[in-house]
Amino acid sequence: MKFNILYYVNQFFGQIGGEEQAGTAPIFKEEVIGPAVGFNGLLENKGEVIGTIICGDNYFNENKEDALKTIMKIIKEKNPDMLVAGPAFNAGRYGMACAELANAVVDELNIPVITGMYEENPGVDACRAKAIVVKTGNSATHMRKALPVMADIAKKLIKGEELGLPEEEGYIAQGKRLTVFSDKRGSQRAVDMLLARFNNEEFKTELPMPEFDRVEVAPAIKDLQRATIALVNSGGIVPKGNPDRIQSASAQKWGKYDISDKEALAGEYITIHGGYDPVYANEVPDRVVPLDILREFEKEGKIGKVYKYFYTTTGTGTSVANAIKFGTEIGKELKEAGVDGVILTST
Repeated sequence: MKFNILYYVNQFFGQIGGEEQAGTAPIFKEEVIGPAVGFNGLLENKGEVIGTIICGDNYFNENKEDALKTIMKIIKEKNPDMLVAGPAFNAGRYGMACAELANAVVDELNIPVITGMYEENPGVDACRAKAIVVKTGNSATHMRKALPVMADIAKKLIKGEELGLPEEEGYIAQGKRLTVFSDKRGSQRAVDMLLARFNNEEFKTELPMPEFDRVEVAPAIKDLQRATIALVNSGGIVPKGNPDRIQSASAQKWGKYDISDKEALAGEYITIHGGYDPVYANEVPDRVVPLDILREFEKEGKIGKVYKYFYTTTGTGTSVANAIKFGTEIGKELKEAGVDGVILTST
């Protein structure tokens, strides 16, 4: 009996179109499309992709309940033995769609799900406890490396074999603790590692710690009464209608808006952020972007002036890589404009 697999992709890899088709609702095709072609060929007849589910990234993330309902109905009708999604690399919206679908499939159908993501994709933390998330590069140029790893894991699962350690198989650790036997007790292993470190010898920790960038504190503003202050926020404050279509989660872009003739934001601005209750921010958006207070400071001479633009994006689910990219781009603009300081607000 052949092992049946369904494959999930977004509008781009489903060969429907690019960003202009990101609002495409879920569709099912009894064809092997996009990365499913390469994956299917790597299965060596151990299993077979029986169809491809395609959904636009924006549609999934903006209509999650409806998208999941439709997709889960398709999956239940086709009754596969496994779902494969992606790989999504570092595409945040795509990664979150793969993650949400993976969790739903595991919870409701109890079948294995394999996907692939760059380790900074927000979808990783959202689903790695339930799905097998293969570690990939940050872009689709790494497709040829990602698919064989995903297929090898699929073949092991098809044969009923247990997966080895994450570093051996190429997937991201799921945060599970397993019992293993060692010739040395923990205290001895710890001392051995410490001595190896003191002697600049190679050693492998049993508990890898995350690495964070250290950002140096900027020098204090010398004369606040002459300073130009800019407002930047990750709370999703945008003009009504969200003209730049900034994503409510897993942001792929940022926007800037002219406030040179405004005393406050109330009445014209809202939040599109998907990670907090918008009621109070929509009522008074200055609660997130305090333009009203800065205007008072400007009139009182406490600051020199408010910069003519404010900048916005959403922080929820946004990858570290995108956050660094946004910060670098916004910072470059502000520096070139001669801004002296920034008030950075969140939610």
